[in-house]
Amino acid sequence: MNRISKIFQPMVIIPKGAVIKKAEVSSRSHRLMTELGLIKPATNGTFYLLPLVQRSVDKLVAIVEAHMREIDAQRLTLPILTSGELWKKSGRLGSAPNREIMTTVDRHENLQILSPTNEESITSLMASLSPISYKQLPLRFYQIGTKFRDEMKPRFGLIRTKEFIMKDLYTFDGNETNALDTYHEICGAYEKMLRFIGLTTFAKVEGDAGLMGGNLSHEYHLPAAVGDDTLVTCEKCGHAANLEAIPEAKRKNCGKCGSDSLKISEGIEVAHTFLLGDKYSKPLKATYLQEHGLTVPVVMGCFGVGITRLVAAAIEVLSTDTDIRWPRKLAPFTVCLIPPKAGSKEEKSGGTALTEDLYRQLSQLPGLEDDAVLDDRNHLTIGKRLLLARRMGYPFVIVAGSRVVDTPPLLELHLVESGKSLELQPSDIISEIRKHLNEEN
Repeated sequence: MNRISKIFQPMVIIPKGAVIKKAEVSSRSHRLMTELGLIKPATNGTFYLLPLVQRSVDKLVAIVEAHMREIDAQRLTLPILTSGELWKKSGRLGSAPNREIMTTVDRHENLQILSPTNEESITSLMASLSPISYKQLPLRFYQIGTKFRDEMKPRFGLIRTKEFIMKDLYTFDGNETNALDTYHEICGAYEKMLRFIGLTTFAKVEGDAGLMGGNLSHEYHLPAAVGDDTLVTCEKCGHAANLEAIPEAKRKNCGKCGSDSLKISEGIEVAHTFLLGDKYSKPLKATYLQEHGLTVPVVMGCFGVGITRLVAAAIEVLSTDTDIRWPRKLAPFTVCLIPPKAGSKEEKSGGTALTEDLYRQLSQLPGLEDDAVLDDRNHLTIGKRLLLARRMGYPFVIVAGSRVVDTPPLLELHLVESGKSLELQPSDIISEIRKHLNEEN
């Protein structure tokens, strides 16, 4: 049984009327996640992920893995340290250092890159096996792990950090046509995944290939005032692009239809896709043997999802100034149950036992295994615990209030997402929650 009293959640108590310095907290998600004990700053640009948000991260990882399996991608783990020589061969480490790339030098004076992405590493792996047979293509490999970027100004909590968790997928095809088909298939998988999570307001825009390279790129953004990216959308044809991807001389008109009816907005990038061609496979010699015997470079794509950033961005765009709101599939717990206060008539009449029995029944529902939590801090009033549960954004909150002494007993079911509440018998609460879960799926 999950009990809140056993969960490490160091909440920050803000005295009433206290003045918060603007520099201390830079966004809604940063403030809420800090105040409610989800994250704690470590050093500039790094954070401790505490148990409740770790549950959300784990849920997102499971969702990502499920969608990767649907496109036959295989999970592996690449080294975090990548040889600087590989980066020189690919052209990403030139004579002028890129200050966003974190590096270290080992005892033998060998330059190592703390990977922000792993194109060189995965291509080097493929090169070590080259030439592979055309019969082995296409290949799709992904990993989920820690990445590094030496941000000049880390800000917005988990949205822009020096250390973050990312899913990166790398694809290998035999020609540009097949690689483009793969690219569109994976873009479709990303869109399906974001909708499945419940983030239906995402914007897909033409992206800037930047340091990654390639000839086709798209970004997926959640609309937010604190977004670092400026998005330009044509109100006539719907074409959208990151402002950085548009040549300065062409920013007054739509690059697709020529219209000057453009809408400007801000967004938080949560995913990015690139069609790389042979940018990495050619210099690093990752090749395959064609059916008629020629050896040629494989054609690559890479596709990223910011795991920790997506969790924070979802909180940023869905929450109020005082309360976290989650996409239901990412909430640390879907159901929170609040038994009576210790010593109350509701407790003495069996309200606590009834709540615990309801917990066990709910945990048997498909999708709710290990996804309910009991707020057993019964030294606190029901009102205080209900307020905290709402602030945490648990989608369903069940309260054993004053009517638990009735015959038959009635409990309160608070639907936090809609703000509605119902008084129901325990069996009806189970039916109501089952109905909501079925509607979601």
